Amino acid sequence: MKRTTISNLKVGETQKICGFVDTIRRMKRNQFVIVRDHTGKVQLYIDSKGNPEIASKIDSLTVESTIEVIGTIVENTNVKIGGIEMLPEEVNVISYARAGLPISHNSSLDVRLDWRFLDLREPKNLLIFKIQTVIEHAMREFWTQNGFIEIHSPKLMGTASESGSELFCLDYFGQKAYLAQSPQFYKQMAMNAGFDRVFEIGPVFRANPSFTSRHDTEFTCVDSEISWIESHEDIMHFEERWINYFMTQLKEKLGNEILEKFGVEVTIPTVPFPRIDLFEAKEIIRKQGYSSPKKGDLDPEDEKILCSYVKEKFGHDFVFVTDYPISARPFYHMRHEDNPELTKSYDLLYKGLEVTTGAQREHRYDVLKAQILEKQKSENDSKLMESLKYYLQFFEYGSVPHGGYGFGLTRMIMKLLDLQNVRQVTYLYRGPKRLTP
Repeated sequence: MKRTTISNLKVGETQKICGFVDTIRRMKRNQFVIVRDHTGKVQLYIDSKGNPEIASKIDSLTVESTIEVIGTIVENTNVKIGGIEMLPEEVNVISYARAGLPISHNSSLDVRLDWRFLDLREPKNLLIFKIQTVIEHAMREFWTQNGFIEIHSPKLMGTASESGSELFCLDYFGQKAYLAQSPQFYKQMAMNAGFDRVFEIGPVFRANPSFTSRHDTEFTCVDSEISWIESHEDIMHFEERWINYFMTQLKEKLGNEILEKFGVEVTIPTVPFPRIDLFEAKEIIRKQGYSSPKKGDLDPEDEKILCSYVKEKFGHDFVFVTDYPISARPFYHMRHEDNPELTKSYDLLYKGLEVTTGAQREHRYDVLKAQILEKQKSENDSKLMESLKYYLQFFEYGSVPHGGYGFGLTRMIMKLLDLQNVRQVTYLYRGPKRLTP
């Protein structure tokens, strides 16, 4: 008999289920077992005297053992789980779980991460990765509907793609190589290769010795790049429609389950999102009574205060903060013609946290070269121009105006579900002190 998933069980039919033993309740005359698979839970009812062989097997079970059960599905309105139960005719124990689980609901996050495969059996945790799947599928759907091509850029690089202070260095056949911090350079190469619009969902690596709730050393970044734009406004316009699309898909497909398990209502953001330039944002934050130590950027407290202000004034969970100074942005961001101290860039904040950095890139070879030399001088790095020679080549033989963004998937899901740490929404977290399991 073929297996039926628990969510597809039908009253009046004899069916086979396979899953984990969730709970066991043994009584003198009968036994109750809750079995769980990735689609839900169902109760088994066993008459101990009428089914002594099955009752004996149930007596031997431990929580989280795996079993295969064949039985009849009956209606029972007294059963809280779906109003049905299964009357087993055959029970086969596939694997016994060791008695005494190493984690419980009261275990700390670090302990749960030590036993992540057990932690992930929790239905709420399983839902996180259903959410991730729906979001990524909808992202790709919107991109392909709008003429994008998917790329897979290398994760081994000969030079830094972002800050040199956050590089993982390794030996590569006798020479130095680095784990990619971003696909940025290769997205730009694709623009000048004539790909027009590209996206990538893939791992990136940051040697950041940070233990905050928002940082990790390996994470999934969602990247997009678009040719023939006129300003960073074009990128923001695209991103807000893209987010609106995947949030709509998420609400339609998993909104009820998210509300049931996390108590969170998925809110589809209206378009356009609010936009505030950095100077104005700093003034708003100052008037709220906070003096930020960061003058040309936002710190975590800035982000929280600004998002609270936007939520109260505009009723919106998202806000674009635009026009960052050159001191807070990489050399490849384009600068405003009328104010070269400011870049055509933005951060997107969501519920008090930055989830995107985007910008129009500098595509003019001479200007880009000058900005690299400027950075080389300011950072006293005599080898910077040499290390970027292959990157500069992308712009020597005809280049196109372009821009794009990098979007933090785990940060977005963390804030969406009102969770406190990216570790909770990462399949297997990597941080300064965690390389296992």
